[in-house]
Amino acid sequence: MQKITEFFKEVMVEAKHITWPTRKQTIYFTVAVLAISILVAYYLGLLDFLFSKGLERALLNR
Repeated sequence: MQKITEFFKEVMVEAKHITWPTRKQTIYFTVAVLAISILVAYYLGLLDFLFSKGLERALLNR
């Protein structure tokens, strides 16, 4: 039980060293993640479309 108590004491000491991002940084990073996610989704959707059409043509032209 003493090890568990010591662990939580150390966690509390380390938690005091955390530097949280500002509101402005949080908004900036959130927008960046959303923009990158949308770009990757469109890129993967385009690749999926192209591969589907390629396979469709390959199978129909046999």
